[in-house]
Amino acid sequence: MNQYSFNKICKKVKPKEKHLNKILLSFVSGGVLAVLLQGISSLLFYEFAFSEEDANLITTFGFIATVILFTGLGLYDVGAQYLGAGLFIPISGFANSLSSSALEAKNEGLIYGIGSNMFKLAGSVLTYGFVTAYILAIITYIIQGR
Repeated sequence: MNQYSFNKICKKVKPKEKHLNKILLSFVSGGVLAVLLQGISSLLFYEFAFSEEDANLITTFGFIATVILFTGLGLYDVGAQYLGAGLFIPISGFANSLSSSALEAKNEGLIYGIGSNMFKLAGSVLTYGFVTAYILAIITYIIQGR
């Protein structure tokens, strides 16, 4: 059997991936998560008389803490397997990457383990984010003529 025949047989036998289902599940799960967080923020604002800014900050920090807790317990990865990219909205994906990197390096100690390895995965995201923000700030400064 040659390589071409083997690949042809594999293509026939391989189960088809359901991309549309994954896309829809990611979209719905991300939307449900956003609505849930907005509901918590609105509850804090309207029912508990927090300012809108404070309600948003409390909701954001609570969500980050929940993601870190779920990552530590191993539940975040299980949820991400089923719900896909809907859970990896920027803030939760970033919190997961930092906390999972810290958990992997905890045996090496606080400084050389957690401190130096925590930003390995997220370091490129931070670097490109800072560079992009700096370039956009310069462009805005030039356009506005200040």
